[in-house]
Amino acid sequence: MNTLFDRQIQFHQTALSLQAHRQQLIASNIANADTPNYKAKDVDFRAVLQGALKASNSGVPLATTQSGHIQGGGAPTLEALTGYRSELQSAVDGNTVNMDVERAAFAENALRYEASVTFINGMLRSMNTAITGQ
Repeated sequence: MNTLFDRQIQFHQTALSLQAHRQQLIASNIANADTPNYKAKDVDFRAVLQGALKASNSGVPLATTQSGHIQGGGAPTLEALTGYRSELQSAVDGNTVNMDVERAAFAENALRYEASVTFINGMLRSMNTAITGQ
């Protein structure tokens, strides 16, 4: 049974995992700011979240060993959804990391991650209140 609570938790779980992946990408960009020919990576969070939610509703990836087995629809990996950030200003060494953009993206993503955790805590607190009646 897929309740409203289950769907909300699934949404926030997916959002948290995508935000954590994005935070790792941004941290990697910052760490490689002085690496020649390094290309800054990022994800379009809104598009990836919508795709991940559609894929999570489509089914579980299944391994098949016989031709008669049912094919399952799996979600693409987070690495497959990662792209390169467009270059704002070219560097002599070919590096596309812009530290101002990376700092802003890092702070924004951290804020969104914290908001998702706060929403989940609020939902769980409300559920606990409803169960205990306090």
